Amino acid sequence: QVQLVESGGGLVQAGGSLRLSCVVSGFTLTGGGYTIGWFRQAPGKEREGVSCISTSDGTTYYTDSVKARFIISRDNAKNTVYLQMNDLKPEDTAVYYCAAAPPGLVIATMWIQEVYDDWGQGTQVTVSS
Repeated sequence: QVQLVESGGGLVQAGGSLRLSCVVSGFTLTGGGYTIGWFRQAPGKEREGVSCISTSDGTTYYTDSVKARFIISRDNAKNTVYLQMNDLKPEDTAVYYCAAAPPGLVIATMWIQEVYDDWGQGTQVTVSS
């Protein structure tokens, strides 16, 4: 059974940083070719993809609005995926979710939520101006 547990959210001033963690259980990041994605949902808005990482080769992807500010990474020993968020802006305020897509993800579909089978409970990030 796959489980994902996020943590690390909080309240931060604009320009600050936070690091989100997603602890994965049910499969290992070193095998199987899963894709781990970070999504976010702001109040009144649809959930959107932020970043994802391929566990097969470590390739990372970012949506344009977070490029050069956010960094996705993994610690295989801890079976954990991180999202380092720097230079945070008020528009980054949202609930952040991590999700796992099974092996075989087509990169063109990486921002489509339906390809991700398992989701965490979310962690709130609030950026004050």
